[in-house]
Amino acid sequence: MTPQRYQKIRDTLNRRQPDLTVLAENVHKPHNISAILRTCDAVGIAKAHVVMPDDPGFRMRSGIAMGSDRWVEHQLYTDINLPIERLKASGHRVLAAHFSDHAVDFRDIDYTQPTALLLGTEKFGVSETAVAACDAHVVIPMMGMVASFNVSVAAAIILSEAQRQRAKAGMYSDVRLPQAEYQRLLFRWCQPIVAQFCDERDLAYPALDESGEVEDGPMWMERVRDAANSPPVR
Repeated sequence: MTPQRYQKIRDTLNRRQPDLTVLAENVHKPHNISAILRTCDAVGIAKAHVVMPDDPGFRMRSGIAMGSDRWVEHQLYTDINLPIERLKASGHRVLAAHFSDHAVDFRDIDYTQPTALLLGTEKFGVSETAVAACDAHVVIPMMGMVASFNVSVAAAIILSEAQRQRAKAGMYSDVRLPQAEYQRLLFRWCQPIVAQFCDERDLAYPALDESGEVEDGPMWMERVRDAANSPPVR
């Protein structure tokens, strides 16, 4: 871990926006999911929500986000209702990128408020169930023959506006992640192998020193081994 790398990780976490997220509903092409997650990272989204297509042959593939999935956590669902309910319960407005009679220009939305952007499947868009459950619908004005942008391009356009508004409001200037979440992500990003080791054994993450390394790493590992080899308490 170089000082430059550690500082970049800290700077990135300092700009993460816990109340801005994306909900992808049945977006089934890996390159689209990849591009959406890359955009999420670029605008400071810490966690995305993904409803998997109703297709037994579909699987989230490791590496489809070209590394962005390491920096943007994504929670998987099999039904659209649950993530919408959870996002609303946590105070998010859910905005669907969807053509309807009451859809508004995406630039007319205040993205400084807690916001979840819902994006639908490539061919059919957002489902009727999700459309009915959303708080508002947004559209990107089109000036050509085609009716819409590719789903990942639409995500980039709308989220770039959200980033612009939040930057203007100074929302990237202060650390906004809760401290516990910040420390959890800091450890996972700095020490992914040790984090996996701890997760598999249900161990608490050890402390990091000021350079992003495990504090007194050899001693910590020795304590872990001693604990693993100790007889159970009866």
